Amino acid sequence: MHIVVVGAGIIGTSTAWYLAERGHRVTVVERQADAALETSFANAGQISVSHCEPWANRDAPLKALQWMFSKEAPLLFRPQWPVGEGWQQYRWSLRFLAECNDAAFHRNVGHIVALGAYSHAALKALVAQTGIDYHRLERGISHFFATQAAFDGACELAGLMQQFGVQREVISTAELLRLEPSLAPFGERIVGATFTASDESGDACVFTQALARDCAARGVEFLFSHRLERLEVTGATVRGVGVRPLANQGATEGASAGGSVRTLAADAVVVACGSYSAPLLRRVGVDLPIYPGKGYSATFPILRPERAPSVSVIDDSRKIAVTRLGDQIRVAGTIEVGGYDLGLDSAVSQARCQMLARRVEEIWPGMCDTRLPHEGGHPQFWAGLRPATPTNIPFIGQTPVRGLWVNAGHGTLGWTHGAGSGKALAARMDGENPITGFPFCGA
Repeated sequence: MHIVVVGAGIIGTSTAWYLAERGHRVTVVERQADAALETSFANAGQISVSHCEPWANRDAPLKALQWMFSKEAPLLFRPQWPVGEGWQQYRWSLRFLAECNDAAFHRNVGHIVALGAYSHAALKALVAQTGIDYHRLERGISHFFATQAAFDGACELAGLMQQFGVQREVISTAELLRLEPSLAPFGERIVGATFTASDESGDACVFTQALARDCAARGVEFLFSHRLERLEVTGATVRGVGVRPLANQGATEGASAGGSVRTLAADAVVVACGSYSAPLLRRVGVDLPIYPGKGYSATFPILRPERAPSVSVIDDSRKIAVTRLGDQIRVAGTIEVGGYDLGLDSAVSQARCQMLARRVEEIWPGMCDTRLPHEGGHPQFWAGLRPATPTNIPFIGQTPVRGLWVNAGHGTLGWTHGAGSGKALAARMDGENPITGFPFCGA
């Protein structure tokens, strides 16, 4: 078959790889000038099968209400004007609230862990096959807690994860400091921690761009700097896509067109363009509850390597992850549910960026230059849209439109689930059922 994949992030590029591996002719349409320049560009870098709990839990509604008054809140709901696209936020929020109970939480954890384990195995095999170098560290992920109540909850959650086969260990502060000595200056404020040795970390952008090059070497065609104008659907069957080249390279949604629309005929189309998948699919009557969560990151050059962590770390009190990527430190976290804005100039955005920098300095003083951009200093602040579903379970499978498939809604776990989601969708398109018990859409 000739299959068009829309989107060249970690999900779309992985999908293209596995489809090509199965002998299909693949064309990838991407509005940016290269792969992984949007959602996959500067995430936390964690392959976190063990830290996959859904946002929706019994405590989330009250916390979200309290956090609405803090610019630095881990999960910040910013209500939009309830018309047009803003109405989708309210629909999504109601579905999110319906998932905030123990039964739904346990069910969703099981599905997410199943995909995570499958994806981690796929990633390991893919790295062995391709030899891609992406600052990979196979040293686990530690998660530390600053209050006894939070640590007690973590112990309970670790027990649940172990029921699903995830070996998340509960460890003392002393054990944590033996695993990651760089935390010693902050050790007195840590009550306890968990650790999963099987988790790992690496640069998603570097990996995805290298995988895209390997895809191209296998014959996958990439149409970079091309905007998708329409899905060509007749008689409830997709026939292809209409694309238009963009005048300026690396363009975003509002970029000017540089040529006429041309139609790419296809036997099947895969929509894998993150948060933009939902509005695109609604044009052809496919309504999926995917809504963007704006995540933030900061990347700092390491000044004192001896003070830098080698184990990827999660700070529970701020809900941020800190990962070493070569000679840089990436700190990422917080979710802002408030539309498709990617700007960093608002008071809220600046407060969240400053919180990331301040927290790194509090935990690892002097490790890197965390001052805001200045002459001679180069911290890189970034925001990306996390395509979230109310359950945190992505949509992978066929839509009601024949030949139209979707691979989207991975939230903060796109890097963790990327390889497996691509492999699983390619298998589904060939009529296989690769993950027992996972709720593939269109099943």
